[in-house]
Amino acid sequence: MTTVLLIRHGRTKANADGVLAGWTPGVTLDEKGKEQATALGVRLQPVPLVAVVTSPLERTVETADLMLEGRAAAVDRHVDERVGECRYGDWTGGSLKTLAKDPMWKVVQGHPSAAVFPGIEGEAMSDMQHRAVSAVREWNSKLGAEAVYAIVSHGDVIKAILADALGMHLDQFQRLRVDPCSVSIIDYTPLRPFVARTNDTGGSLAGFAHPVGPKRRRRASSDAVVGGGAGA
Repeated sequence: MTTVLLIRHGRTKANADGVLAGWTPGVTLDEKGKEQATALGVRLQPVPLVAVVTSPLERTVETADLMLEGRAAAVDRHVDERVGECRYGDWTGGSLKTLAKDPMWKVVQGHPSAAVFPGIEGEAMSDMQHRAVSAVREWNSKLGAEAVYAIVSHGDVIKAILADALGMHLDQFQRLRVDPCSVSIIDYTPLRPFVARTNDTGGSLAGFAHPVGPKRRRRASSDAVVGGGAGA
């Protein structure tokens, strides 16, 4: 079982101002975002991450830098463009209040699988989901069945990955919420993924520290527990 912690970057000024930053260069964490990332680092201390994969954008790299500060053991770092933000094309840099008046807004809200953002750089949301899920599957295979690792990415990207893990059509992914510096956790087994946590901004993460050495956990079953079971 491979465990993936999906972490949204900390808050930016663009987030606070209601601006769709997209791939705009130079967007970094504001003071609140830095505090969030530092606090997340404390929560992550019990979790022996084997790797952290980030989007290429500054706000995700900065979040990873802050959350890994002070760890006793070094963590392998990787940058993967496939978990980068959705390419919003001509919407990039726009005010969300203004964009909400665009006819395309209703498509994004109600039928995102059909949404293709305008402009040369615009991306289909379905393509964004495909590249992001493909990246997760590839990293799972590369890092191995016992790995616990983190992907630091963006709200819509994480929602798309969660929707895939939950077996939800992309048209339902707007039902999910992913706040700045939240943690969502998926366990990938040979048969199916199990979504263990979504949009967590304050709970203990110690339960996701896989034992190592002679006390390593037994192989996780791909079967769901009928009746719900006794919990982790």
